Amino acid sequence: MQPNEAKRFPKRFLWGVSTSAHQVEGGTHNQWSVWELENARSLAAQAEYRLGDLANWNAIKKQAKDPANYVSAKAADHFARYEADFDIAKKLNMNAMRFSVEWSRIEPKEGIWDVGAIAHYKRYVAALKKRGIEPVVTLFHFTLPVWFSDIGGFEYRRNVPYFTRFAEKILSELGGDVRLVITINEPEIYATQSYLDGQWPPAQQSKVRMWRVLRNLAYAHNKTADMIHGLSRRYKVSIATNSAYTYGGDDAWLSRISAGAVQYASDDYLLRKVKRRCDFLGVNYYFSNRMYGYRIHNPDEKLSDMGWDMSPMNLEFTLERLYEKYKLPIIITENGLADERDANRKWWLTHTIIAMQNAMKRGVPLHGYLHWSLLDNFEWAYGKWPRFGLVAVDQRTMERTIRPSALWFAKIIKKLQS
Repeated sequence: MQPNEAKRFPKRFLWGVSTSAHQVEGGTHNQWSVWELENARSLAAQAEYRLGDLANWNAIKKQAKDPANYVSAKAADHFARYEADFDIAKKLNMNAMRFSVEWSRIEPKEGIWDVGAIAHYKRYVAALKKRGIEPVVTLFHFTLPVWFSDIGGFEYRRNVPYFTRFAEKILSELGGDVRLVITINEPEIYATQSYLDGQWPPAQQSKVRMWRVLRNLAYAHNKTADMIHGLSRRYKVSIATNSAYTYGGDDAWLSRISAGAVQYASDDYLLRKVKRRCDFLGVNYYFSNRMYGYRIHNPDEKLSDMGWDMSPMNLEFTLERLYEKYKLPIIITENGLADERDANRKWWLTHTIIAMQNAMKRGVPLHGYLHWSLLDNFEWAYGKWPRFGLVAVDQRTMERTIRPSALWFAKIIKKLQS
């Protein structure tokens, strides 16, 4: 099966990639890097318990049991190598790149702005623009300055003005070179992993705190979006929501009700709070949830290296549902899979493009597709073994190798552009 090359995408459609600072830059000092050093040994010791059921366990076992796997360190060394990485993106026919600005670099201590870090991100954006690549900036992608974390982070609404102040500072510095802004990446994932499941810093397990943080993140988006629109109406602002299409696996009333409840809790609870301050919807899509009764039972016919059910074709239904409900244009801000052997990425991209074509045929105003990720990166509490990159990164030498699926994708992009 191939994408329908006769169904061209709009001339200004964004074809690109996504990254986040902590996952690729290296050399960060934030609440995550502190937590990594404190927990690397325990994560390594728990690896077989957490990951031993994966089909590829024998292949990843050595790395997953190594404490160094859970320390970001140099990550992909993108901070130093960004120009070369942008050249690769350009070679792959990309015209957009989503990245995050590392708040802990910009404001390492409360009220102290790092002039060198600001200059770095100004050069970074200028390098993208020079290559004809549209910058899509993310302001919060899971990492916080240590000082902000120490005063409770987003647990307290009184702390939100610190975030808005940071956003105003960096956007004022970047100026007219940036048009598209994501305030917060996956607020529902951050709140759940950090304050309910306890898998991420500050590793708490409290439903009350989880919901409080989620509400405060919605509040932070709204206040920050108002500020950004006040700077200039040319900015187009959104969040990036992780949207898993949730559906009943049968016609039983419990399956249908459960699917609706899960969809509301994971998507609509937050989106209803922020929709009026979004110029578009940023959508991250990785998997679906098939409900039987009140439990998730996915087909699991194809699994990624992380054991996630792969249903790229269901992206179509996610896009249609979100547009029908919120009537906002959509940019796919993340979409991809962990696939070290590059065995399924071409298949994934094929079905993803077909899903986009079908959704657009049904009237969804889709403005862009940003693949996760350009580079193999540090995947949070999983560490470095999951490989999401169109470009493989040798973690010893930092050498880049373009995967075959990426070269194929570049040819498809060229054919689909009007």
